[in-house]
Amino acid sequence: MLSKYQRFVMEVLDGSPNHAVSRYVEWLITVVVLFNCSAVILDSIPEVHADYKDFFHELEFWSVMFFTLEYVLRVWSLGAKFSKEEGGAWRGRRGYMFSPFGLIDFFATMPFYMHVFFPSLDLRILRVLRLLRILKLSKYNTALQDLFAAVHSERRAFGSAAFLLLIVTIVSASLMHFAEGHEQPEAFGSIPHAIYWSIVTITSGYGNVEPVTKAGEVIALLTGFLGVCMAAIMTGIVASAFSNQMSRKKAAFQSQLRKVFEDGVVSDAEKDSLKRLQSQYRLSDAQVQAMMDEMNPNKKD
Repeated sequence: MLSKYQRFVMEVLDGSPNHAVSRYVEWLITVVVLFNCSAVILDSIPEVHADYKDFFHELEFWSVMFFTLEYVLRVWSLGAKFSKEEGGAWRGRRGYMFSPFGLIDFFATMPFYMHVFFPSLDLRILRVLRLLRILKLSKYNTALQDLFAAVHSERRAFGSAAFLLLIVTIVSASLMHFAEGHEQPEAFGSIPHAIYWSIVTITSGYGNVEPVTKAGEVIALLTGFLGVCMAAIMTGIVASAFSNQMSRKKAAFQSQLRKVFEDGVVSDAEKDSLKRLQSQYRLSDAQVQAMMDEMNPNKKD
């Protein structure tokens, strides 16, 4: 009986499509996180803090209680994820506690307890840690997960672009040092000093120091132009990686559909599996229906 409740809580917190309440839980957590992060931002304004500090303190207390309860329920319910033969209850719990999402959930509550036990800690550091709660939303939106997966899949292309960026930075900094070093020694007196100018120019298109020589102006223009080119290269890599990531998701879903349609009968268990996969990949009903029609054109339902 206890295992049954554990599995129910685990599926609800994981956003299983089999339970309608899981969608409401997802929205509740999202609203609490957004409201909490907004309060942290407003609390950093001295005038607002002076007028509403008691409200912010109460909100922080109840938010921490909410996040602590969520964390405890996740750890407890994941004891039902694996059977004894598969590693027992603590396999699922350890997997969550030391996963990126588990660590985010853990550190979402730590600032409050740190301040309770160490009241002398700098409040600015605690505010930054509390704002990390926004990362909890990445569980319910795969954009951040897709970004990490896309970057990982295109790591060689990113590595090549980063190598080109390193060459451009060093070459432009060296040229600027020789062109402006005597005129502006405080900014270009050494190549390491000039590297900072080069990075700012490449990333923003406008350096933090104006060149005073004709050679320096030409180098600054070329550096800004190369910065635009590097931005275009990086953007192209990211766009291509995201597109490939979506294609891989669709291919994985289509592969599962092929297995389901092999015997010509879609069981309830297979329907539940497809629903979970659709929810995991964030595919729309229209996309899924189009794939199903393509795989099984004789059956439109």
